[in-house]
Amino acid sequence: MPVALFLLCAVSSTGCIGQKPAAITVRTDTTAPAETVEPVRWSRGLLERDTEWFASSEAVRVADNLLIYQHDNGGWDKNTDMAKVLSPEEERALKSPAEKEGVSTIDNRATFTQLEYMAKVYAATGQEKYKQSFLRGLDYLLEAQYGNGGWPQFYPIKKGYYEYITFNDGAMMGVMQLLRDVAHQKAPYTFVDAARTEMSAKAIEKGLDVILKAQIKVDGKLTAWCAQHDHITLAPQKARAYELISLSGGESVGIVEYLMELEKPSPEVIQAVDGAVSWLDQVKINGIRVELINDPARQDARDRVVVPDPTAPPLLARFYEIGTNKPMFVGRDGIVHEKLADIARERRAGYSWYIDFPQELVEEDYPVWKQKWAITE
Repeated sequence: MPVALFLLCAVSSTGCIGQKPAAITVRTDTTAPAETVEPVRWSRGLLERDTEWFASSEAVRVADNLLIYQHDNGGWDKNTDMAKVLSPEEERALKSPAEKEGVSTIDNRATFTQLEYMAKVYAATGQEKYKQSFLRGLDYLLEAQYGNGGWPQFYPIKKGYYEYITFNDGAMMGVMQLLRDVAHQKAPYTFVDAARTEMSAKAIEKGLDVILKAQIKVDGKLTAWCAQHDHITLAPQKARAYELISLSGGESVGIVEYLMELEKPSPEVIQAVDGAVSWLDQVKINGIRVELINDPARQDARDRVVVPDPTAPPLLARFYEIGTNKPMFVGRDGIVHEKLADIARERRAGYSWYIDFPQELVEEDYPVWKQKWAITE
């Protein structure tokens, strides 16, 4: 199981995919009121259901919803519970030209997650409409790729940081993983035609090339990646006010995992992994844990605090300053602080500033991988 999964669902934007938020201790000041839980919501967890479930009436209902939510360009929007039961009025609104002509995105696991779901339902039911939906979405991803191999956050291009090559929240790596599985004819993608399979293979080759070129060097040494890179120069770039130019802990873990899964990695890939793993080991944080203070009755009472704990497992910061490797904590004012406590409570509680250190990857998987491919150097 990859250590860098962010465990994000498509309706959440508070965390980062490829990353796993730091294990936190929850201090609850009052008892939470009982909640009614929907039997099925749109989330990454649906993809983990048993194969048989995708032939069920509920799985088909959700797939039919996805058909309605799918834009004319083949992609989907984000942060929406696409499994909710739609009223006739909602269906009409979603089928309107204004909605169907919307801009699609790969942010927050959008589009490639829906495509994986569609492929699984098609494999289970054989219904042609799901196959065609998948192929339209696959064509969208192939069309959205830049000539240099990267993917923007939104396509058609939305001006601003959205046009940067986006590793943030595992956006580009999620696309790469799906296209890799298509290119390798891995189930449930065996139905994809030869032309699209070949196009997917070429797309991941270009994607790999831009990943290697974008890796940040400090004092001549390969380190990690920023959450987003300029789509022309490949230089690291800022996004929102609190997402500044930096070395990204979580996003870089997801990239390393992908690189280590490659068959017959080139010397350039081996060097990239070596540099990134060395950097990860250098910047791990020991001796603290993160506590979530949570009063369900008062949203304004939520907070995250850092507590000394010599027995706590190591962590990574979300962002590190390039050159110094100092963790960066930034509020909506764009001012960098060295401590989480120094930024406003709203950002402390509303963003994932720490993630679990990928201990298994660095201490177990990497040495085995390195030994396996040492002869290629």
